[in-house]
Amino acid sequence: MNKFLYGFFFLMMMGFTSVAQVNTEDSVVIEKNIIHKDSRIDVLGDKMAEYNESLALKIKMVSGYRLMLLNTTDREAAMKLRTILLQQYPEHKLYMSFLAPYIKLKMGNFIDKAEAEKMRKELQSLKIVTGNIYLVNEKIELKPVEKNGLPVED
Repeated sequence: MNKFLYGFFFLMMMGFTSVAQVNTEDSVVIEKNIIHKDSRIDVLGDKMAEYNESLALKIKMVSGYRLMLLNTTDREAAMKLRTILLQQYPEHKLYMSFLAPYIKLKMGNFIDKAEAEKMRKELQSLKIVTGNIYLVNEKIELKPVEKNGLPVED
């Protein structure tokens, strides 16, 4: 029993007096506990940051407005109007769809209804579109915004 107590006491003293001398970048000594950091954690963190940045730069679909400019069976008239609009309003995206026998031409990604109305009135005053122009509530593309407040270029 006496040898057992001496052995136990000896082991306890060894545990209290031994301190590792580790001075590497990926290890930290807190009191008498050593914490080793796996270098793969940094790689994983970098990959997650890169993934989150790529998600932030993707176009998101949100509720908004587009202008329904044309709904016709005349392909030539649709292409002519599309060409004119692309030349005069390159900053606004045009959407052309075909559902037999009709060709639909829509314009813009407007979040604000007032902004869409303003564009509708401008197009009507310039008489680019001969028929009626309708405001259509749709899912629109929202371009991502950089930290300085400007939209990300395509």
